Amino acid sequence: MTSADAVFLTAQIRDIEQQAMSLPKPPRLMEKAGLAAAQVIRAQWLKKPHRSIVVLAGPGNNGGDAFVVARYLREWGHAVTVVFNGDPNRVSMDAKQALQSWFGIGGDLSPDIPDGDKTWDMVVDGLFGIGLDHAQHRPIEGQYREWIEVANSWHVPIVSLDMPSGIGSDDGCIHGVAIRADMTVTFIGLKPGLFTNFGPEYCGTVILRDLDVLPQLSAAPQPHSWLLNTSLAQSSLPSPRRANSHKGSFGNVAILGGSTGMVGAALLAGRSALYLGAGRIYVGFLADPAPAVDFSQPELMLRAPSELFTLIPLTPLNCWVIGPGLSQSAQALVWLENALKGDGAIVLDADALNLVAQYPRLGQQLSQRSAATILTPHPAEAARLLNTDTSAVQNDRMSAAHQIAQQFNSHVVLKGAGSICCFPNGDRYLSTSGNPGLSTAGTGDVLSGMIAALIAQGLTPPQALLLGVHLHGAAADRLLQQNHGPVGMTASDIIASARLLLNDWIYHANDSSFKT
Repeated sequence: MTSADAVFLTAQIRDIEQQAMSLPKPPRLMEKAGLAAAQVIRAQWLKKPHRSIVVLAGPGNNGGDAFVVARYLREWGHAVTVVFNGDPNRVSMDAKQALQSWFGIGGDLSPDIPDGDKTWDMVVDGLFGIGLDHAQHRPIEGQYREWIEVANSWHVPIVSLDMPSGIGSDDGCIHGVAIRADMTVTFIGLKPGLFTNFGPEYCGTVILRDLDVLPQLSAAPQPHSWLLNTSLAQSSLPSPRRANSHKGSFGNVAILGGSTGMVGAALLAGRSALYLGAGRIYVGFLADPAPAVDFSQPELMLRAPSELFTLIPLTPLNCWVIGPGLSQSAQALVWLENALKGDGAIVLDADALNLVAQYPRLGQQLSQRSAATILTPHPAEAARLLNTDTSAVQNDRMSAAHQIAQQFNSHVVLKGAGSICCFPNGDRYLSTSGNPGLSTAGTGDVLSGMIAALIAQGLTPPQALLLGVHLHGAAADRLLQQNHGPVGMTASDIIASARLLLNDWIYHANDSSFKT
């Protein structure tokens, strides 16, 4: 992983800034940030001269960055209107200097956002950045709310400085109202809120300008979060298959679930494990009567739950998937407890997670397992595991994923927009793949089967989790292009797309004619 992949919480960014200001020759961070953003804006959005630009400047240091951006854009020949209604005498020293430099080139301030009758070419958002009160989740109100709503209504390109105003930098929450940016130029380091919750929808394209700060610090805070991008995911691909191989070379997966009315969930997990390369897949159903064969995928070996457990001495299982269509019946509870006593890797999803939340003894079993366990909750399941509500989970997804990983001594993926993978040691990875097409029944079952298949083929559980989560989203992204949109994407579609993409990555990564 490179430093560009690291993700920092707001407190860490503040620490970095303070350390930088304590250097013998402190860097002019506001000037560097403003120049860097102005250069990006000019290169990306201002190809033609004499553009008309509205710069929204807030009362904090983000507003100071905006003054610097405005100065450079004006010096480069553009018509710039700076909107600022704060007290110039109450801004920070750096922001005051930036404001004086803006006045020094003939710039002035408008106390209110201009009339929308004029045709504006773009908006630069420098209202709040990372400056919102995270602890109190203070919503944006009054005049600032009005400015944001007006800017959003103009339908012109918006570039935000550091964070879109109104989006929490640590949590991706909307604090009352938020700028919908087409691009966000973020400074020093990446922030979680850019990539999870509402962040991906509101931030647009994210461009990092690190301002060369971290190399100058001797005690910079160490990141514990990184982007889960294609480069990282592909670092853990299964090896190309040898000619002299057989089904036993690629492991055995058992799926347990499929109660009455939910047989399809277990079948989806099994088919996913099959398409992603596991050598043998056994599917155990709680439904009575259970299907004898999957006519669409006869390669799957269907069993009663008791038969799965008798297989273990004869055919060691590399990974269990427990939960797709499981139900929360007494029978389901018994089989889950039996599985947790084993010493193999387990992926828990759906009703297996609900049972863990319902019966504390299961959580204790999880925390004491020596073998790896992977939990795959969506926000509502995560809330049950943490004995809270869904909004609390969504309001601090980074913390929620960490709490679950530590409480249950498990590897976790908190699913949703910007899925967060977290390990028991606190390391977190924010997914950069996926789209709304995944918002359909069965995609979670597919993810569980994918992860299990990768474990069966020799990947460690952390490797399988990261590759599986990214591949799952990337397969949906591939379908998004093919289908010209997310509507009607199905879980079965994801399985086939992921198989094509995994083969592409393993065998044709350097073949440009085969790349997606």
